[in-house]
Amino acid sequence: MARQTTFTPAYIVRTVAAWLVALLLFFPLGWLLLTAFKTELQAIAIPPQLFFTPTLENFHEVQERSDYVHYAWNSVITSVVSTLLGLAIAAPAAYAMAFHKGKRDKDILMWMLSTKMMPAVGALVPIYVLAQKSALLDTRLGLIIVFTLSNLPIMVWMLYSSFKEIPNEILEAARMDGATLWQEAVKVLLPLGMGGLASTGLLCLVLSWNEAFWALNLSSAKAGTLATLIASYSSPEGLFWAKLSAASLMAIAPIVVFGWFSQKQLVQGLTFGAVK
Repeated sequence: MARQTTFTPAYIVRTVAAWLVALLLFFPLGWLLLTAFKTELQAIAIPPQLFFTPTLENFHEVQERSDYVHYAWNSVITSVVSTLLGLAIAAPAAYAMAFHKGKRDKDILMWMLSTKMMPAVGALVPIYVLAQKSALLDTRLGLIIVFTLSNLPIMVWMLYSSFKEIPNEILEAARMDGATLWQEAVKVLLPLGMGGLASTGLLCLVLSWNEAFWALNLSSAKAGTLATLIASYSSPEGLFWAKLSAASLMAIAPIVVFGWFSQKQLVQGLTFGAVK
C-alpha cells in the first residue's frame, strides 16, 4: 500500500524552508551560468537582463587566449597526485593509531586538526621562501607537496574514523593464521577499508581541485591551475564579468559533475563515526 503524505503545517513549513535553502544555494551557480553566455555589456547591464541571446564568444576566448586545456591539465595532475600521495601517507598513520593505540594518539589527532584552524596566510611567507629556495615556485611538484600537506590532517582523521569501524578481531585472526604485516594490510585491511579510502580520496580530490590560495601564491602561467586562470580575468582595468563567469564555469563544471556522481561516497566519508 502506498504511503500517503499528510500535509500538516509542520510538513509544509519544512518543505518551503527546504526549497528556499536550495534556491539560495543554487542562485550563485545559476547566475554564473547565465552571465557566462552574455556579452560584457549585457553582463554589467542595470537592471540585469534575464532574457538575452546566448553567445559562446566568452568560451572561445577563454580557450584561445588563456589555453584552458593547459590549466585544466595542471589541475588534474596536482589534485590527483596530491590525493594519491596523501593516501599513501595517511593510511599507515591512521592504521597505526586505530589498531596499535598509544597514550598520545588523541593528542596527536587533535594537534593535526588544530593545524587546519590556522589561517593559510599565516604560513604563506615561510612556505613561499622554502619553495623559492628549493626551486619549486611555479612548479607542479611544489603545488603537489603543499596540497598534500594541507589535506593530510583531514585524510588521517577520516581514515582513522573509517578503520575504527573495522573489528580488531579480524586482524587478530589474520595474524594467528600467520599473515605478515603486508598481507594483513593488503588482503584484510584494504578490502574492508576500501569504502573509507574511496570517500577520503574523493573528498580530498575535490579540495585539491578547488584550492585557490596556494595556487595563486605559488604558481603562475607555467604550473597554474584553473584557479589561476580565473584570477587572470581580474585586471587593473576592472573585472571582465562575462569572461570571468565563462572561465569559472569551465573550471567548476568537471568537479561538479564528478561530485554529483560520487555524492554517496562523499557523504559517507563526511559522516564516518557520526552514528554508532
